Parts: sequence; structure tokens; C-alpha cells
Amino acid sequence: LLEKILKIFPRVERIHGSRDYFQFSMRNIMFEVVPVLNIKKAEQAVNITDCSPLHVKWVRDNLKKNPKLADEIRLAKAFCKACNVYGAESYMKGFSGHVLDILTIYYKGFIPLLKNAVKWKEQDVIDFNKHYHGHALERLNKSKLSPLVVIDPIQPERNAAAVLSRKNFLFFKKSASGFLKKPSKKFFEKKEVTIEELIKKAKNKRLILLKVKAFDGKEDIIGSKLLKAFNYINKKLVLNGFTIYEKGWEWDKKKNALFWFILKNEILPELFKRVGPPVNNKENVKQFMKKHRKTFIQGKRICAKVKREFRKPENLIKALKKDKYLKERTKKIEMFIY
Repeated sequence: LLEKILKIFPRVERIHGSRDYFQFSMRNIMFEVVPVLNIKKAEQAVNITDCSPLHVKWVRDNLKKNPKLADEIRLAKAFCKACNVYGAESYMKGFSGHVLDILTIYYKGFIPLLKNAVKWKEQDVIDFNKHYHGHALERLNKSKLSPLVVIDPIQPERNAAAVLSRKNFLFFKKSASGFLKKPSKKFFEKKEVTIEELIKKAKNKRLILLKVKAFDGKEDIIGSKLLKAFNYINKKLVLNGFTIYEKGWEWDKKKNALFWFILKNEILPELFKRVGPPVNNKENVKQFMKKHRKTFIQGKRICAKVKREFRKPENLIKALKKDKYLKERTKKIEMFIY
């Protein structure tokens, strides 16, 4: 039904997901139109998207009681966007708009939310309707638990903050503390990372910038691929003995992403020590000695000096660019060293 109606708009794209939806662009705004069932109770939902109008109704009912909370919710969302912890997509793992609605209404304002966030402990539970009477952690599906558990007022069996990562949970707490100590408009301004700033930040260290071209496709899937590519490069750098002081990535939600790594400015030694099994584990020691010609005992373990494959981080990344794992997740990677 919806697909036929949307034909009046130019270039409507059907996006496949757990429930197909539609995208089209007008006046530089991307519109997403999602078909939902007209349900009265959450139990009637066939797909999670069917509950969206019920969430909206819940928010509106609460705003009727306290209309000032509408602006408080806007502040909470602007704050999270500027802190880069907004969005429940798999590549973001942040606070969804719905979770921020619930939290701001629960705490009755933006400042009270921040004051309470500073005191949050891991796996604290926000249960607006007191559905679980303090026993949510025992009764909820363990796979759906997260650093902050927010019981959905519409679907109490659901943790609305299930995707929230520990990193974003802690960063939100830190940002809340920083704002409360010294309130400033800067906390609501999203900072775009510039190459000039990164060069300045790196100072005497080594800065590696990777300009990454993304594939076309659904935002959540492409974002997830880019995040996996970033984590893969980071992991390989660490495993090869390179010291990373700072790292990050940004994506314009279209085709261009930027990965950056600030590393210790050094050429690693030609050899490194590989620690083997305990000396009393004779079978494994035998296998270790077969692989390595020159071995020595240190403490209670057999060790060997092994020739390092990559002494410079750029050489490792150059080799990784040919890796199947990265080729499946990125279209092109260009490297720049400062």
C-alpha cells in the first residue's frame, strides 16, 4: 500500500530490513517512511516498528502533564549528539531518541538527568512504571542486559537501552560531570574533526590518517562494516606491538570515512620475544621448539626471539589493505602519514 502511494515522490528507494521501509531525498533532507500496523497494544506488534506510534503517544501523554519537558528532551538529545553518543544503530551503540525521552521524563528534566547520570553504576535499572519492583535484572533476558537498563514503558519485557555500549555509557557520565562542573554552550556544539587539529594534537608523535571509501547500501549495515574495519586495523596494530595513544573515526553517512591513529613515533626492534608454554608442558614445548630454532627459558616458560614482520605501522597497514576482511568492508583506503 505504502509503496504505491510514495510513487508521487522522485527516486524512492526500498530499503530491506526486518520490515522494509522507504527512503527519498528532497531539499537536502533524507526522508525515511516506515509502514507500521495500526495497533492499540504492544502485544499486537508483528515487528518492533509497530510500537513506534505507541511510544509517541506515551511521550505526548507525559508532556501534557508537564509541557516544559519538551524542551528538556531537546536539550538531552542535542547534548548527546554533540558528545557523539546519540543513536541506537549497530555502529553507534549509543542512546536512542526513545531512551532519552524515557530518561528525561523519568528524571523530570535535563539537569536532573545529568545529576543522576553522574551517580549511575553499571547495570542500574530505570523502571518508569515499577513493573519489576526491583527484580528486573533477574527476570530480563540476560542477553539483553547493558550498562544501563531502561525498561520500555510500552513493552516492559524489553530493555530499550539494550544496544548501549559501555564506552558510550561511561563517556556520557564523563560529559555530564564536565557540564555540571562548568556549564557551557560548547557541550551542545558538535565538533567536526579536522586534519589540521589532528596534526596539532599529534605533535611529535606519528599520525596515520586513512581516507576510506564506503560501499553503497543501508546506513546501519555500511556503518557497521566501517566500524569493523576500524576495529580490525586497531587490533592488528596492537597485536604487532605498536603503541596507540589516540584513535577515532568519522563518517559522513554517505561514502567518505576518516580513520585516524596517533602512535608512538618509533621503529620497532627487529626482534621480539615470543612467550611459549610452561616448561613442564613437554608436548607443547616440543612443538614450540620445532617452530623456533633459538629458544631460551625465562621464569617457568620457554621463549624465543622472533623476527618482526612489520617495524613501521604504515607497512603493516599497507599489507592490511590487501586483506580480504578489509576488502569486503571498504571500497578503497588511502593512507597519509604525518
